[in-house]
Amino acid sequence: MAHILTARRLHTGTDTIDFPVLTIEDGLITSITSDPTSLAHEQDTLTAAFFDIHTHGAIGHDVMQSTPSELSQIQRFLAQHGVAHYLPTTVTAPIDPTLRALEALANLIESSPAEGESQPIGIHLEGPFLSHAKRGVHPPADLQPPSIALFDRFQTAARGHIKLLTIAPEPGAASPESWPLSPEPSAAIDLIHHATSNGVRVSLGHTNATAAQTLPAIDAGATSATHTFNAMRALDHREPGVLGTVLDDHRLYAELICDGVHVAPPLVRLWLKAKGLDRAILVTDAMSAAGMPDGNYTLGSFAVTVTNGIAQLTTDLATGKSTLAGSLLTMDRAVANLQTFTQASLADATRLASHNPAAMLGQPTLTHLTPNAPANLNRFNPAGQLTATYIRGQKI
Repeated sequence: MAHILTARRLHTGTDTIDFPVLTIEDGLITSITSDPTSLAHEQDTLTAAFFDIHTHGAIGHDVMQSTPSELSQIQRFLAQHGVAHYLPTTVTAPIDPTLRALEALANLIESSPAEGESQPIGIHLEGPFLSHAKRGVHPPADLQPPSIALFDRFQTAARGHIKLLTIAPEPGAASPESWPLSPEPSAAIDLIHHATSNGVRVSLGHTNATAAQTLPAIDAGATSATHTFNAMRALDHREPGVLGTVLDDHRLYAELICDGVHVAPPLVRLWLKAKGLDRAILVTDAMSAAGMPDGNYTLGSFAVTVTNGIAQLTTDLATGKSTLAGSLLTMDRAVANLQTFTQASLADATRLASHNPAAMLGQPTLTHLTPNAPANLNRFNPAGQLTATYIRGQKI
């Protein structure tokens, strides 16, 4: 049965329609018209629902260790915060548990989400091809040198569903010693070329690369940067490094965790100015504690402590030094924070959380609101607060 959605305006991803009237049937938008007389007092705004390409879990469950029922709970939580599509994201772990997790996530992707659940459309493999120097909370014993053979084992286990790979492009990144130790300097570049040639998008992250080591990775096909500023070589005025290259090179999209903890607001503004509205992407990097109180949780196979809403892992027992371990961020909060930190409009902020990640993955139709498209929408009140989400036409 068809039903109607109305609002003061609709941001479609390509333009804005005033006084939209959307007809929805069988989960699809069948028509979009404009009728200013039908809702003279309507003030809400409709946008595309969000697409989170970097999330590890929520409500006490981690995507690498959850049962099908628990994965379903994660998907309901995401939908409740405006997310229609997402990439379940792995962390570095021993090879066999990673293979088992990828098989389970492939099963999830190949099943149909229940009503009111966000839909996984691929897997983000974050690790194990990362820098020892910038590993963050990724366990050093499980880091691996770039390997086409190992990546292909992962992709086989995932039945082709790995859509995004985070990798450090510099030689010898997985070794605690400095390069030019093994692997060969071209190993990461070869893997980037191999992955992109097979339809996988590559993101540069957890990396200590110089500018000179970053540029060949972009030339080989890397298209994005993972949680920009975090777990990256620091910016230097004579050595831009990977961070300076990410901000400067328009070929790259750039993720950012906009929670006010991972990146200070002035640098959020710098990131947005540098990447612009076409290349900036909001992510949550949420872990299992998202939506939960302070306490002890897991990220992949390791324990994380959440105190005052901040997730950390003790990485040096001798000094007690702790490292941020993902976030407790939800995408609706990231969109609200971006508007607060940068004065971005609602249309622009939601674009960074929906259309840009879809475009980066080469799937722009996932979020464009046109006739025959899935009816995945978010409704915002005049204050910019998310008040409703429609997943495949059904209100959450």
